[in-house]
Amino acid sequence: MNDAELVHEPQRRRRDPEGRRTAIIEAARQTFTERGYARATLREVARRAGVTHGLITRHFSSKERLFLAAVPGNRDLGQVAAGDPATLPDRIAHAFVHRMETNAAGDPLIALLRSAASDEQAAARLLAAMQEHSVTVYRSVLSPEKPATPGDDLDIRVALVGSHLIGVAFSRYIARTEPLASMPTDQLTEHLTRILRHILLG
Repeated sequence: MNDAELVHEPQRRRRDPEGRRTAIIEAARQTFTERGYARATLREVARRAGVTHGLITRHFSSKERLFLAAVPGNRDLGQVAAGDPATLPDRIAHAFVHRMETNAAGDPLIALLRSAASDEQAAARLLAAMQEHSVTVYRSVLSPEKPATPGDDLDIRVALVGSHLIGVAFSRYIARTEPLASMPTDQLTEHLTRILRHILLG
């Protein structure tokens, strides 16, 4: 590489914010997979991505936000939720079961449960970030033209959905207790759909 290339290489990188964001997300995915949520640090992610710690916080603001952007689950919630409000529970249930059956170990709910054992505060921050994102997404589907008002219970319903999915995740994929551990996936999806419909739509 000649002197001109050495001069222009940093400039090229500075002008590629999307490339750096992609590098950060990929480094985060690797770090969270290898070290788990509680043990992973933003400084290690920055080192792997070849960026500064400050750049990560400018893009994602916190470890929780970076985690949610880097792993499947909440990251894909907007795409899963989009569509007819009447069938939202069906889409959520099908996506949850498919995701967990495909890669439960890398799911944010499993990371949340495991981090709670070693760092309750970190788990609480992660859960709060997940719920905030979920409320925003669900509101865009269930009441897109109505801002939150006093007495609006959508945040409560979203918290109940999250709590139920966390319970299923723990029982089936961590503790592996019956009858959920060996329940056929289509039956599990059917039960989840019915319960989520009751919570979200009444």
